Amino acid sequence: MYKNNKRLIILDADGTTIDAYSAIDKTFSRHGMEIGDEERFQKRRRLFKYLGGLKEFPSNLKKQIGKQNRKLLIATLTEVYREEALLYPGIAGLVQSLIAAPDVVVGLVTRNVTNQPEETLRQLFRRHDIDLNALDFFAHIPTHQEKVQEFRAIRERFDINPARAYICGDEHKDYLSAIGSGMHPFMVSYGFESHKRLIKKFLVPEEIISRSPAELCQRVRHALELI
Repeated sequence: MYKNNKRLIILDADGTTIDAYSAIDKTFSRHGMEIGDEERFQKRRRLFKYLGGLKEFPSNLKKQIGKQNRKLLIATLTEVYREEALLYPGIAGLVQSLIAAPDVVVGLVTRNVTNQPEETLRQLFRRHDIDLNALDFFAHIPTHQEKVQEFRAIRERFDINPARAYICGDEHKDYLSAIGSGMHPFMVSYGFESHKRLIKKFLVPEEIISRSPAELCQRVRHALELI
């Protein structure tokens, strides 16, 4: 049925490999706004993540109204991502190992909202000694498009058995998209959604959730026999 025995792993960018919260927090601070602490940030629905909680909401909303304000905010976020944002500890080594593995197809998907997101992430990863050209694929998914479509298209493009395909993500929609495309999800609870929110609200199995980047790296290395 399948012409090769390769394995596939799709890495999510923000919140899974990239410490997006810190980058967003720095960006807001430079515009005189507060995003709130990380624990409260993780609890918010996506629509409100960038408006803060009850304490921060009124001031943030006022400063984000208008196209010019939003352009300035995104420009600052782009600068922070390109020059300061970091991969989570251990992730760079994991990505390098995946790239070096001859039987692993590895790439990155993102909904990153910076200007020219591919170039933004290229510069960020380059600071961690990773050339995105060395990946097998890179996909920027528009916010209106479901991830499951892109996940399935990537798997089919490389003719990978779904049983040998994996997805790493930090939001419940990543979990649903993985299941919907027939692949195994590696979920993390240190990104955009907390451990409690994932298991209690969205019924994500606790057994597949990594609470730290180190745990994710260990799980992936074990599953793909990179240890």
